[in-house]
Amino acid sequence: MIIHTVAFKLIHPAGSEAERLFLEKGQGLAAVEGVQRFHSLRQVSPKNPYTFQFSMHFADQAAYDAYNQHPAHVDFVQNVWLREVADFLEADFVEMV
Repeated sequence: MIIHTVAFKLIHPAGSEAERLFLEKGQGLAAVEGVQRFHSLRQVSPKNPYTFQFSMHFADQAAYDAYNQHPAHVDFVQNVWLREVADFLEADFVEMV
């Protein structure tokens, strides 16, 4: 199991329609084949400079690789993410046994 996470802050003002639309588009990634347990989260700790996080699980490396190459993901990154995200931190995890 791979847990893919990305914490980020947007260029949009908090509570704006643009922010809402970005998050809605991001949540659309949950429909990509292979994505499991998709979460769209809002940061509540003052210890972290990022406002939001997307988190999703993949059964294995092949599922994660397929997601990264999926046209919906590529389109989101090229046409939404790169234009609207001010800063981010991506981290991928596997469970320790």
